[in-house]
Parts: sequence; structure tokens; C-alpha cells
Amino acid sequence: MGELLQKSARWAIRIGLITAILAIILSLTSTTLLGGLSWTGGLLVLLCIVGIGVGFDMLGIAATAAREQPLHAMAAKKVPGSKEAIGIIRRADQFSNFCNDVIGDISGVISGAASFAVVTSLIATFPYWSTNRELIDVLLVSLISALTVGGKAIGKSISIHYANQIILMAGKFFYFINHKFGFHLFEVKPKKRKRKRGVLRAPRAD
Repeated sequence: MGELLQKSARWAIRIGLITAILAIILSLTSTTLLGGLSWTGGLLVLLCIVGIGVGFDMLGIAATAAREQPLHAMAAKKVPGSKEAIGIIRRADQFSNFCNDVIGDISGVISGAASFAVVTSLIATFPYWSTNRELIDVLLVSLISALTVGGKAIGKSISIHYANQIILMAGKFFYFINHKFGFHLFEVKPKKRKRKRGVLRAPRAD
């Protein structure tokens, strides 16, 4: 129990720092990008942000719903990405935490800032709408919220029914990254066989 709590605490601290760094980088990037776009371009970026949040939510749910057994058969046949997929399932708690919480929360924060930028650009394009800015803000936020919740609802259903297929695709992505750049992300380490004590091997015949 104590070892599990220590491991969880280390992961919580690490993922908290990663979240803070990613939030700063992505917030600055999105603000800079949206500042030079029209309201239509900003709206497309906003929809892409929502899509990213929904996609990562699907990955996180699929990791917790997938089963190892079919992937072991694929790994025995040396199917690319199958071992990485097994690694994802074995670390489903951390993988889902990153996908659902880290990326999900950051997407929510950035989509809020992006909504403000889109409305500002829209008002600049159509100045006579400035008197209805609050209404436009509410409508856009409501639309984005509806798309996010609806997209995640559909994504959850797909992730649960096709969990292994989704995680295998993720495993193939990490397989490509590992072999292309020499990383070892989600690789499964082979178990060492223990020799039984007191067992004598027969002498080799010449």
C-alpha cells in the first residue's frame, strides 16, 4: 500500500509539472495563432481544439477498456505495435490520466480563450453586433460545450466497443516513434525466467 501511494505521488507531481508546462506552451501558441486569424479561421482552430480533446478522451477510455489477451497473440506473431499496445494497457491509469485529464483540461482552457478571440474578431468584422457581444459569447460557449459533451458521448461508445483496435493503432504510433527516434515508450520488457533450485540438467550427449 505504501509503495503504491509513493508511486502515485511521484506520478502526480510529474504529471502536474508536465501539465503546467504544456498549458503555458499551448496557451501562448494558440493566443499568437488566433491573433492573426479572421473569425472564420479562429472558429476552425476552435473546432480543431474540441476535436483534439474528444480524440484524446477516446484514447484514455479505450486504454481502460482494452484487454491484453488478443494483443498477446498479435505480439507472438510480431505484429508491429502490439507490444506497445500491451504496455499502454498495463499503464492504463497513467495513460488515461494524461489523455483524459491533462489534454482534456488543457483543451477546455484553450477553447475558452479561443472563444473569446473568435468573438473579438467577429465583433471587429461586424461592428454593429457589438451591442449583442454578451449574447454572442453565451451562444458560442454553449455551442462549444454541446459539441464537446456530444463528441465525448459518441467517443465513449466507440472506445468501449473498439477498445483493442484503438489501442493497437496507438501502439503502432509509438512503435513508429520508438524505431524512428530510438525511444522506448510503452515497450514491454521480457520477463526473466527463474531457474528452479535443486533441478539438475541431464548431461549433454556427445
